[in-house]
Amino acid sequence: MKHARAVIAASVATIVLGATACGSMTGNARTASVQASGDGVLKVGLLLDSSGTQDFINSSERAAAKLAVKQINATGGLKGKPVELLPDQPGTDVKSQANTLAAAGADVVIGPTDSSNATAALDVLSRSRITLISPANTAAALSDAKSGGYYFRTQARDTLQAQVLAKLAAGIGKSVAVLHQDGSYGSEVGDAVTAALKASGAGISANEEVKSSAPAEAVAKVKAAAPDAVIVVARDGGQAILAELADAGIPGSKLVLSDGVTGEYGTGLAADALKGAKGILPGVFPTAAFQSQLLTVSPDLKDMTYAPETYDAVMLAALAATAADDDAGASIASQLIPVSGGTVTGMEAGVPCNGYPDCSALLKEKKRIDYDGLSGPVNFDANGDITTGNYVVFTYGPDNKAAMTGTEKATKPSS
Repeated sequence: MKHARAVIAASVATIVLGATACGSMTGNARTASVQASGDGVLKVGLLLDSSGTQDFINSSERAAAKLAVKQINATGGLKGKPVELLPDQPGTDVKSQANTLAAAGADVVIGPTDSSNATAALDVLSRSRITLISPANTAAALSDAKSGGYYFRTQARDTLQAQVLAKLAAGIGKSVAVLHQDGSYGSEVGDAVTAALKASGAGISANEEVKSSAPAEAVAKVKAAAPDAVIVVARDGGQAILAELADAGIPGSKLVLSDGVTGEYGTGLAADALKGAKGILPGVFPTAAFQSQLLTVSPDLKDMTYAPETYDAVMLAALAATAADDDAGASIASQLIPVSGGTVTGMEAGVPCNGYPDCSALLKEKKRIDYDGLSGPVNFDANGDITTGNYVVFTYGPDNKAAMTGTEKATKPSS
């Protein structure tokens, strides 16, 4: 994600290496053949960069990592030694956190939350041959991040949501208009939405870029097109766009909101402005069993945003280390695609499994596995992206507040 967000109803329910860093970001650790180089103990670090009103997400990610490490160690850890979860130091200085974790001997780091911080973290960690797995990054550009193959994420890239937005709009009517905010997020997701609508056979009555400083003009063009449904793709300027739509007399029942727009508006918009509107957020609703397990390691936990994705990131790292029979970051990176069920040329399908005991047992039998996690199938591709995205669907009431009403999946198209 770009800026940390709570999953509305779901969340309620619920050393300094600097210039001396070794290595470089050349090559591709995801597919490289490596030799064991670990010290025998798998060390997991957390890079927690949420701050201010969003710092509750740090607690959620920390609890999920603790739970995963606890469960792995309950079954013997890695090669008979406990996995270590390194102390974390939450803050906005991501490079400092990364340097501290590298100095502490981290083999894999989980984080960051904000997509804009990934490059700074990778600049330190990839040069130190430490694998980075983010449970929350969604920026499309990170698929091409210069990481030397040390970067992965258990959250879907922004553009994958286009399939879900198009499907929800098609459920409203055949004629669809697209409003996308200027900027990289708006243009990338907007283009993906347009492509998804065309693939579905929907009629695109308007496709307008919204200038953040003056949304009225684009909204007027959409109104003139008289669409059955309007997909709104925006981020920071979302509320202003929604207000213009309401002023133009376009009812909430026609609106479908991207993840950057979905949020709690309440009295911030006119009464009934969003009544019937649908919005989505990436991720899954944590099961009751998982919520209970998280509370055993963090009794005061109030929110579980990104907990499933964090848990899966730690589990995948441990399984990759098990498959490699080595805890070094390079070994982990080389095995994450296979253990996740992802495929590259010549790779056979794995045996589906859940949890560390079952999956590690299969690995010890020299079988290839396909880990299906709490966040859903992972199946990393050659860019370290997951190929199936899960989304929670929300519907707004007359008070402009959203309630969870369903779930959807989106799958990366075959290339």
